[in-house]
Amino acid sequence: MSADGYIARADGDVAWLDRPGTAGDYGMAKFYASVDTVLLGRKTWELGKKLGQTSFPGKKNFVFSRTLEPSRESVGEVEVVREDPGEFASRLKKKKGKSIWMVGGAGLIASFLDAGQIDELILHVIPILLGEGIPLIEPRRRDVPLELVSSRAYEDGSVQLHYSVRPAIAGPDAVSPARAAGAVRRAGAAEAAQLAGAAEAAPRVPDRVRSRARKR
Repeated sequence: MSADGYIARADGDVAWLDRPGTAGDYGMAKFYASVDTVLLGRKTWELGKKLGQTSFPGKKNFVFSRTLEPSRESVGEVEVVREDPGEFASRLKKKKGKSIWMVGGAGLIASFLDAGQIDELILHVIPILLGEGIPLIEPRRRDVPLELVSSRAYEDGSVQLHYSVRPAIAGPDAVSPARAAGAVRRAGAAEAAQLAGAAEAAPRVPDRVRSRARKR
């Protein structure tokens, strides 16, 4: 994301995410191997398709949508769901598997966060100010404390911030308090057009969310 908290410009442009290859893959290859499930909102998924990527290969892809028809749009590794995020996450974490990666977008991240189902964020901050655009998390009054796990500066000026989510102090407009023991943990490519680059560990920098709360 940008230094002022945006994951794309207002028109969806993410060209500013392209970084010089001097910093390697920012740990993306290792992270990609640690997850077996990805969660996407409809807009994020459809933008990925426009870029030529219909899914994250080798992973189970769940696309959240209120408008797509699950029986018609669910194909291969992609399953369209309309289930409540909190109920979905509670059910998913009971199954055996690796970590869960929430790709985005901002509205879906907000829904899982407010349902108490995000337990970790790994954010890549790009040294650029956009001034306006699409935020990492859809705005809503909330108070979610974070605990810094680690930080790392890369030679291209970007910084990786790794946080665990602590029990929230919910505002009156929040859907529900976030819990540290939630199911989904943010740790990868945060939004839309990063779909194509993420699977190939390209130098386009991702934010990430995943979950360790699944049975092994």
